[in-house]
Amino acid sequence: MPLGSERAAVQNPFIRYATEAGWQYIIPQDLELRRGGVGGLIDRQVFISQLQKLNPGVVDHLRAEEVLKRLERVPPDIEGNLQAWEYLKGLRTVYVETEKRERNIRLLDLDNWRANIFQVSDEFTYTNGTYTIRADIVFLVNGIPVLVVETKSTSEIEGIAKALDQMRRYHREAPELMALEQVYAMTHLVRFYYGATWSLSRKNLFNWRDESIGQDYETLVKSFIHPQRILRVLTDFIMFTRRDDELSKVILRPHQMRAIGRVLNRALDPTKKRGLVWHTQGSGKTYTMITIAKKLIEDPRFNNPTVLMLVDRNELEQQLFNNLAACGLGMVEVARSKRHLQELLASDRRGLIVSMIHKFDDIPAELNCRDNIFVLVDEAHRTTGGNLGNYLMGALPNATYIGFTGTPIDRTAHGKGTFKVFGCDDQPQGYLDKYSIAESIADGTTVPLHYSLAPNNLRVARETLEEEFLNLAAAEGVSDIEELNKVLEKAVTLRNMLKNRERVEAIAAYVARHYREYIEPMGYKAFLVAVDREACTLYKEALDKYLPPDYSEVVISRAHNDPPKLARYYLSEDEEKRVRRAFRKPGELPKILIVTEKLLTGYDAPVLYCMYLDKPMRDHVLLQAIARVNRPYEDENGQQKPAGFVLDFVGIFENLEKALAFDSKDIEETIQDLDILKNRFQEMIAEGRRKYLAIIENYKQDKAAEKALEHFREPQARQEYYAFFKELANLFEIISPDPFLREYLDDYDQLARLYRLLRSVEPGVNLDHELMRKTARLVQEHTLPGAIQDAVTVYQINEEALERIAETRASYTVEVFNLLKSLENAVAAKRQEAPYLLSIGEMAENIAQAYQERQLSTQEALQRLQSLIQEYLVSERERAEKDMAPETYAVYWYLKRQGIKGAEEVALNMARAFINYPYWQSSESQERQIVWEFYKNLKRAGLKAGNKLGELVDQIMNLIKGARR
Repeated sequence: MPLGSERAAVQNPFIRYATEAGWQYIIPQDLELRRGGVGGLIDRQVFISQLQKLNPGVVDHLRAEEVLKRLERVPPDIEGNLQAWEYLKGLRTVYVETEKRERNIRLLDLDNWRANIFQVSDEFTYTNGTYTIRADIVFLVNGIPVLVVETKSTSEIEGIAKALDQMRRYHREAPELMALEQVYAMTHLVRFYYGATWSLSRKNLFNWRDESIGQDYETLVKSFIHPQRILRVLTDFIMFTRRDDELSKVILRPHQMRAIGRVLNRALDPTKKRGLVWHTQGSGKTYTMITIAKKLIEDPRFNNPTVLMLVDRNELEQQLFNNLAACGLGMVEVARSKRHLQELLASDRRGLIVSMIHKFDDIPAELNCRDNIFVLVDEAHRTTGGNLGNYLMGALPNATYIGFTGTPIDRTAHGKGTFKVFGCDDQPQGYLDKYSIAESIADGTTVPLHYSLAPNNLRVARETLEEEFLNLAAAEGVSDIEELNKVLEKAVTLRNMLKNRERVEAIAAYVARHYREYIEPMGYKAFLVAVDREACTLYKEALDKYLPPDYSEVVISRAHNDPPKLARYYLSEDEEKRVRRAFRKPGELPKILIVTEKLLTGYDAPVLYCMYLDKPMRDHVLLQAIARVNRPYEDENGQQKPAGFVLDFVGIFENLEKALAFDSKDIEETIQDLDILKNRFQEMIAEGRRKYLAIIENYKQDKAAEKALEHFREPQARQEYYAFFKELANLFEIISPDPFLREYLDDYDQLARLYRLLRSVEPGVNLDHELMRKTARLVQEHTLPGAIQDAVTVYQINEEALERIAETRASYTVEVFNLLKSLENAVAAKRQEAPYLLSIGEMAENIAQAYQERQLSTQEALQRLQSLIQEYLVSERERAEKDMAPETYAVYWYLKRQGIKGAEEVALNMARAFINYPYWQSSESQERQIVWEFYKNLKRAGLKAGNKLGELVDQIMNLIKGARR
């Protein structure tokens, strides 16, 4: 078996590590029986036994069977997945007749993890009657499948991407199973990724790492699937949330799990009462806070505490409350007023209280002196400044205060004050936990940010900007958009410049053209950020002259005594919800939102790529605003957003050192000028000429293709080129169109055609989805004499095929790839009407692998493929002559190929069995009858009972069932 093969190098070690970590291995056949057949989902024996053991006096055998049926019948969608999770969390009930009431039931023992039964099995086959899937590895806790793992060979090109596609197929074809599964993972040995089921975007797939241990495969697997951690993941680190009436599912990332552990340890230490957590914008800070609040309340070590969660926005307060309710945190009190907050604290209210910081204004001192009060402060760099922080800490003198921030603490006096309140002397840099911008980009939690300055004639006068904004002490360390607005209200000259009608008109024309040429072709959306609400309306009127009116929408807040020209742009609550929801969807209007304050915090739209910035900002407010464009995004074709982009019409980015008063190491190389990308593009084009285009230099079209295919025969060489071109294409996508690119277009076009050629010979690749939008347009429109062409010619496999192949002028190398692709397409098209072709397809894949690993010469591979095509044609003729049904001929063909005497008689007998049991594909009992008929007929043909007979039956069943997948 070749090094790096999936089963030997990845799947089998995974299972071995799981058993060493505490899981019991169950062979697939035994688990299938315990599930009641391939249509069953749960290990019935274990589930019923454990449910009674965990719920004595509440659940008997009959009630356990009833709960099992309920679980197996949850809706096959995300709503059903939520129901299954609620069962695992102990939030669901059964009616106890003797007590005349509903009682919560426990499916898991969270206090004593060893009291649960942990099972792992492989090749987990499940059918719902229409589709059959076979998952590589499935983990079950107390009989319930909760984690599914897909493994890929280390040598497989884009193994993780293929594993994710497989996981998406499981959701489409076996949603009944995936409604129970809560987590999925995928690995190809080098990397280990995980995600939440029913959350299948590439951006929601996280790279598992644990800083406390090594990064080798064994420790990655064992640390993630340790029974204790899996229980925590299931019950503590999964959340279901509703946003604008849409249910979504979240699983926490490694840095969130780490921070939760550190905060809880800090809360248990009576000698330490402060902590500061910096998790950069877009890294899930809100969910981290919610999980900490839940753990503090649920953990008996905290003795029924009060948890006070402080936020600083009405919008965020409501959003947070909705998330808390969706996450199963009941008994949440939202402080409606100052008086209400005082009443809650004075009455010694336990559980969770959500409030805004301003409600602490003038609150009495020592209102509650308990020491098991925990205050979680969102955006700590601004919420506890001045007297409000003093009132808060005076009212709750013995509480533990944990501050959270999405931006690094600034170097100003205000920032030093934040460290004084929350900083940890015992931690590096004063943070209890830190997840920087650079770390989040490296993990793919956020994407890089790039900026460009608008032309000089569109920017405001630098002197005025400096005098009325950048040089003002009041603007230094500004951390709240309302504070910023107050500063800007006094900047009369600056605001007049920003709202000058001619300037607004010119910028609107520029934005419209830029959006059409740069952003819209990429499939993304944009924000236009204006200085105030009036400026928003001016931009809307101007933009409508250059773009269709439904392209843009104004989203502003209401105010008393607004004139009609502002009021006409008000949106009702339902209208705004519709706009927010539509903007998140790439194919829906609007494409541009015009904002000034609303949506600059707390609103996530991953499809947002560009921010047209025409509002002076700096420090925290600037980082928070531009972080709207740093969310990862993947479109339906698998293309990922390369970065976020800010086009600066103010001139803030002319001097980043002044605009961002943070330590340079905190933001270094995370916000880059577009010119840096141009330099990188130049370097990569030079590398591409030297390293790749030199391979096909002086060759044209088919000869160039031949040289390229021969050079890139090994998967590793192709993988290296794919990584190179992906980075180059991302740069081109961001920069284009630009006069700078003109001298590089021919080389880039050749590199793109080389990429397309190599991808065209990969199995299962859809070329229409391969090139990014601007690159695809270039390849279509750019006419380059002698350009490398796609080499693959797909033949229709019929009687004339071999003659046509013999007559072709293509080189042997090109012809090998032609035949491989032709066989792949033929098998895919005919697999249901001719199941035996699946086996021929596997033989073709084996030839391809041997050829790519240079175990076969080009001529040897070509001869074997021609022989395989000959076998294909002979078999097709024989199938027509014998007039057998698809399954019958597949049985005959396979047995004959294995040298089984009486193959035709066995196949004809099985044909009668298929007629007698017509629903064997969907009925477990009928499938068992088919298997029994195979055993009976093969024994009659002279085969002896034993392992080889069982293996033969399994192989035939897999062949004829595989055609339906």
